[in-house]
Amino acid sequence: MLLSVLLAGGGGILGLELIEILVALVGMLVVLVVGRIVLKIAWRLVTIAVVVVGALLLISQFVPL
Repeated sequence: MLLSVLLAGGGGILGLELIEILVALVGMLVVLVVGRIVLKIAWRLVTIAVVVVGALLLISQFVPL
């Protein structure tokens, strides 16, 4: 009953068409998926950098330059 009142006249929920809501949700999904991939790559790069800098620090302690 309430849903039919909200959707009556093509006004949609809060004046938005359902297709607009769907497009917005799909857009949010794309942003989240891309963000997840970027963060995964960033974590790997940071981990590699920490290992490399740590190894260089250890090497510099034992090998005089």
